Amino acid sequence: MESTIYELTERLLTYNTSFLNYFQLARETGEKQDFHQMIKPFVDEVMAVNNEWKSLMKKWLADLTFKHIHEKQVETTADHIEKLAIQCFFPETSKSRFLNSQRTVEYFLREILKVIKT
Repeated sequence: MESTIYELTERLLTYNTSFLNYFQLARETGEKQDFHQMIKPFVDEVMAVNNEWKSLMKKWLADLTFKHIHEKQVETTADHIEKLAIQCFFPETSKSRFLNSQRTVEYFLREILKVIKT
């Protein structure tokens, strides 16, 4: 299970970087992407990985206890990922809120990778 969680966490980190890139592009150009050609397929792809990750994380946390990783953090991170996947395409998205969420996701996912590596 840990190896699958590790792989999914790495994929979510890659998506998190994409969120930032798409957001910066949307802010620079001021253009919105086509919903059916770009946004929906991307969000569906992210959500599939996100939902699988969240489910496995809950099972993993039910079996083990960690000092710095809790189920509520998993829920919050999954919610942030869901919102970021959509908001990154819209130039009117609040920059500070977006960046704070994106950094929170980055930090928590990296902490999970550290725990699995040890």
